[in-house]
Amino acid sequence: MTTDETRTEGAPVTWTFPGKYVSITTYKRDGTAVATPVWFVQKGDRVLVQTGVASGKSKRINHTPAVRMAACTARGRLQGQQVSGVARVLAGSEADDAKRLIGRKYLPYLVIVRPLWFVQSALHLGRRRSTPVIFAITPH
Repeated sequence: MTTDETRTEGAPVTWTFPGKYVSITTYKRDGTAVATPVWFVQKGDRVLVQTGVASGKSKRINHTPAVRMAACTARGRLQGQQVSGVARVLAGSEADDAKRLIGRKYLPYLVIVRPLWFVQSALHLGRRRSTPVIFAITPH
């Protein structure tokens, strides 16, 4: 991750995350931090992340939108300095656009992973499959 450290007061922060994964650190109600590696796309100064609406990170973001992010490996090992951001839910055409961007970036992986997700969800008979939600994370 790189940031523009030479910005003037009041100017927007810019950031860039290389690679396929970012670690999103969200916070439980008691303040405990929980880090999760996720796929992402970057659009301007926003990082767009897709997850399930019933996922833990989604629930944590809904009650505490402040997050920390850093480039990471698929297993979540940080590869850069964490930066602060604020997450919000995208809806409508913004969410559809983000889903297309994520699909385009990760198409080779989705061809392999989607069938595995289907099998995994079929094996969890008591759980319903979660509806996807898109979060836009902006610098804070």
